[in-house]
Amino acid sequence: MARICPGLLLWMTMATLASRGVQAWGSKKVTREFQDIPASYVYVQQALWFAMKEYNEASRDTYVYKVTNILRSQEQVTDSLDYLLEVKIERTMCKKISGTTDNCLIQEDPKMQKMFYCTFIVASKPWKFELKMLKKECSPI
Repeated sequence: MARICPGLLLWMTMATLASRGVQAWGSKKVTREFQDIPASYVYVQQALWFAMKEYNEASRDTYVYKVTNILRSQEQVTDSLDYLLEVKIERTMCKKISGTTDNCLIQEDPKMQKMFYCTFIVASKPWKFELKMLKKECSPI
């Protein structure tokens, strides 16, 4: 019986796994790259609600922020539905302690106004009722 070199055996195993599309631990297999979708799409709205909830909870500001303009919304399919959201957010007149944010008006006082351009990526698994923030980047306007 022929003796196989351990290095050759390792190389053959790696080549076989790579040809079958086996992913490295922690990496996602992208089934469909990010594509533009309407901002009115129900899962985009859900991802946006979640992103703003997370943003406001993490913010040290005493006021709530809300989206005033959706600049881009895209969806990518992996093991989840990933939503890329580029938005403009502004400080409202509602304080966090008020609890409700639905009818908050944007700050009108120039000294109190704050605006940010934000990029969020939210992973959604609606079949499991799961949402997870993958990326949150904001910069002042």
